Amino acid sequence: MKKILLFVAALAVWAACENKPAGTVVSGVGSPDTASVAQENRQDRTDEPRETNYFPAIDRYLVNVFGKRYAGGEHCVPIHSVVSVDERNSEDILVWGDFWVFNYDLAGDTLKCVSGGSHAGLMHIRQTEKGFEATGFDAVEDGSRYLPSAKRIFGKKYEAFHAINSDAEARERLRAEGLAVYAKRHGLGAALYQDYGWPAKKLPPVE
Repeated sequence: MKKILLFVAALAVWAACENKPAGTVVSGVGSPDTASVAQENRQDRTDEPRETNYFPAIDRYLVNVFGKRYAGGEHCVPIHSVVSVDERNSEDILVWGDFWVFNYDLAGDTLKCVSGGSHAGLMHIRQTEKGFEATGFDAVEDGSRYLPSAKRIFGKKYEAFHAINSDAEARERLRAEGLAVYAKRHGLGAALYQDYGWPAKKLPPVE
């Protein structure tokens, strides 16, 4: 049974958070940090709790695959806006969405964006005995191939994807919320976030 999950997306002007050549990502994703990512990818561990959803697997993929393509920062923060999910096949769970990853350095109480990028497309996820792992990604292409590849990958879901992808205010709001959650979860004490060449903005409160 297909589930349609319409989450608003968030992303600031890309020029503000410059895309830079690949570097080393130092810190973590969602709840785990980079050190724990390697442990979580070891499915043979018996002392680790079973994952109950596939979002940590998505986060690991964004950090370990996409995040390493950009100039590294102290913290790598993945953000995703899911358009639709098909869970009928546990060996190939399909997650269509707009996925982003940002690298930040913490300066005082401000998270300063070092690099980042967007990756729209279809994530493939496999359920394992310990939880979930992302096995591949069908990416929307750049340039003149963007529209035809987006329509091919999203199909009937393209309009829902376009609505999310084109709402700049909602994308920025979700990015700020994601950063605030990340900062609190990792005890960073950050109150602001800033893109290169732009004024710093306040992080929203997290309950």
